[in-house]
This record gives sequence, structure tokens and C-alpha cells, in this order.
Amino acid sequence: MNTHTKRIIKILIIFMGLMSTVFASSQGHSATPYLDGSALSILWVIPFVGILLSIAIFPLIAPSFWHHNFGKISLLCAAVFIIPFIIFHGFSITLYELIHVSLLEYIPFIILLLALFTISGGVRLTGTLVGKPLTNLAIILVGTFFASWMGTTGAAMLLIRPLIRANEKRQYKVHTIVFFIFLVANIGGSLTPLGDPPLFLGFLK
Repeated sequence: MNTHTKRIIKILIIFMGLMSTVFASSQGHSATPYLDGSALSILWVIPFVGILLSIAIFPLIAPSFWHHNFGKISLLCAAVFIIPFIIFHGFSITLYELIHVSLLEYIPFIILLLALFTISGGVRLTGTLVGKPLTNLAIILVGTFFASWMGTTGAAMLLIRPLIRANEKRQYKVHTIVFFIFLVANIGGSLTPLGDPPLFLGFLK
């Protein structure tokens, strides 16, 4: 058993232990811990904004530092939220909400992304496409349409390799990939609830 597998097993054991603690706590009280989200201050969003800015800025201004310390930075942003939340709202409700978010929001989201990534990544499209402007436009338009029905992750994984192969001999091709990311991997998913995984999960609820 390698180190990575042992680490996953330890995390699962800790997670199950925390779930048992919350379950036992809820059995001893008449009601499940409840958090009124509408009463929370806008200041609680600061750690989330911090991790988003870190993901966007650090790889550009300090790539070496980011690649060696992104886990620590993520942990720091999480601690900036969790520790004050425990102080102001209590350990029980904080632990309950963390487990609730993990089981009902985060894990389903990751499973959905993994399914789209795995299935679309296993499909190989072959052909003799040449990276001309009309060809690139057609690929991006088709990908944008597909993104609304099979998800941005699935459409991007399905069509990015044919686009790269079609333009491998062109000198100026970065802008084509950038437009592909904007339209297929992002904007294209806004036409239907199926297009964007978080929207799809919200639609199911």
C-alpha cells in the first residue's frame, strides 16, 4: 500500500469519525444544528475571495512560490474562515455545516466533473482538419453549442485536442485557444442548466 492510499484511508477514517461525532451530538439534542445564512455578514466571503484571487494572481506573479505552496495557501484561507466561524457560531454547527457541504455539495460536484472529464477525455476525434479561420470558427461554435448540453468540461475535453492538432503548424494560435476557453469552457454552458455543473446541481435541487 503506497503513501497516497494510506493518506486517503486516514482522511476517510477522520471524516467518518467526525460524522459519528455530529450524529451522536444531534441524537442528544432535540433539533439538528441550523445556520441562518441570511443573517451572515458579507465579511464572511473574504476568505473565498482570497482563494480566488490567489488562484488568479499567484501563478502569474510568483509561479514558483504558488506551485510549491498552493496547498498551504488554500489551508490558510480555509483556516481564516473556519476558526472565526467556530468562535462566533460554535464548534457543533461549524462541523455540521462542513460535513453537510462536503456530502451534499462538494462531493457530488467533483463526481460530476470527474464523469465529464473521464468520459469526454476518453473519446478521440480524428480527421484531416486544417487550422484555417473558418475551421477554427466552426469548431468553437460547435463546442459552444455542445457545452450547453454536455457540460463545459465535457465539450472542452472533447474538442480541445482536435483544435490543437488542426493549428499545430500555425505560427499565431494562442488567441484561438483563448477564445475556445472563453466560449466553450465558460460562456457556452450558460444556455441551459445542463451546461454548467454547479448550475446543474442547483437545478436538480
